[in-house]
Amino acid sequence: MSSKVLTRVAVLMTALLSGTACSTVNSVKETFFGGSIASNEPQRLDGFIGAVVADEPRAALAGREVLVLGGNAADAAVAAGFALTVTLPSRAGLGGGGACLAYNPKRDGPGGGRPEAVMFTPVAPASGSAGGDRPAAVPMMARGLFALHARYGRQPFESLLGGAEQMARFGVPVSRALVRDIQVVAGPLSQDPNARAVFMPGGQPLTEGAILQQPDLGATISQLRTAGVGDLYQGALGRRLEAASRLAGGPLSVNDMRGALPRIGAPLSVPAGVDFVAFVPPPADGGLAAAAAFQALQKNPADTAAAQDRAIGTLLRWRSGGGDPQAVLASGASGGVLPTMPASTGFTVLDRDGNAVTCALTMDNLFGTGRIAPGTGMVLAASPAATGLPMLAAALAWNNNLRGFRAMVAGSGQEGAALAVAVGMNNALRSNSAMPQAAPEPGRANAVACSRYLPDREGSCAWAADPRGNGLASAGN
Repeated sequence: MSSKVLTRVAVLMTALLSGTACSTVNSVKETFFGGSIASNEPQRLDGFIGAVVADEPRAALAGREVLVLGGNAADAAVAAGFALTVTLPSRAGLGGGGACLAYNPKRDGPGGGRPEAVMFTPVAPASGSAGGDRPAAVPMMARGLFALHARYGRQPFESLLGGAEQMARFGVPVSRALVRDIQVVAGPLSQDPNARAVFMPGGQPLTEGAILQQPDLGATISQLRTAGVGDLYQGALGRRLEAASRLAGGPLSVNDMRGALPRIGAPLSVPAGVDFVAFVPPPADGGLAAAAAFQALQKNPADTAAAQDRAIGTLLRWRSGGGDPQAVLASGASGGVLPTMPASTGFTVLDRDGNAVTCALTMDNLFGTGRIAPGTGMVLAASPAATGLPMLAAALAWNNNLRGFRAMVAGSGQEGAALAVAVGMNNALRSNSAMPQAAPEPGRANAVACSRYLPDREGSCAWAADPRGNGLASAGN
């Protein structure tokens, strides 16, 4: 589907969504002065605002709404990320985590004008808190998105949570993407009374278009909005989650949560002609695999089989011995057999000034542990110690001399995620298109590309959600 058609669809869907959006964003406050009515409704931008591409349509629209109201890419990424915890909790949730790349072409100081990695991958709890029949991961999502915003955001953080809170409280139509995930794990979900009540009301799995209501999750997001993210990690909300997690069979402790911190650092970078491509670094080692596949495609763009072999071999070598990621990338490792990869999802955001964010998120399993911590609405992510590590992959290309954004890709699709990112990025750089061809199965990719860079060349930009998925590429012109 073309970007223009997708944009027209997005405009119609945004109009529907605005009826349940946060009152601080959409309400019109009127005052009388001199017989006239003055409105302080936030000004909506005209013309090119950027683009948001996500695996779930309403999350893309939540990010787009932030761009329309003057937010930057990091602001929109926070809104989209929190929206995904409501609309696609099978793959993204407050109980899970992920990894992002962020780029600000005008950022000053050491490393200015270069992408950074924001790492908040789910971690296993300390051994003293482990156990239970469904070991859970320490929740990292809220802290990770807060760290992204603290470094790159512009609008107040709390203002970006309102849309997700309202969708959780009052309900949101179920997307095809979520329906398919529910169908895959309906059996395990039905075994938890809290998950069953949310995703299988009346004993039947939700169907597309049905209303998904999560009032407990809405209350939790409200607590994050009013008391701050820290409340989940060392405050009253954290203590509630500690108690609730024991009832859900995946015990967590406030000590685990207090010590779980996101990390901001340098990504893996490889040259690509006059540009450079950054990949999320380990522990999101799908980025390392994507970098290896991308290098193989640079030599032979048609040989995706060889690129996948390089991705697998590089990932297995890293996981078997660690070490310097750049050295592992240069090793030329190839081939092998991967274990089953947990599910993930990805999204990309670009604003009109060339700021960009691309993220890969996970629950370390479809619906994580398959259980909701009672009273919190939070689906607990599966501990990576119990399920293994997902293949989190995302990449961002930029020109260092021009300080300009070139392209970005977020991948998903279990063992195909890294190759999807490599193929998507290689296509974007070679063909000046967001996604001229699909990545091999089972990989999926969401992409944005500006063939003549951004800022200042918005007419060269294109965006696309993987046509085999159920996502949306939403933009404004």
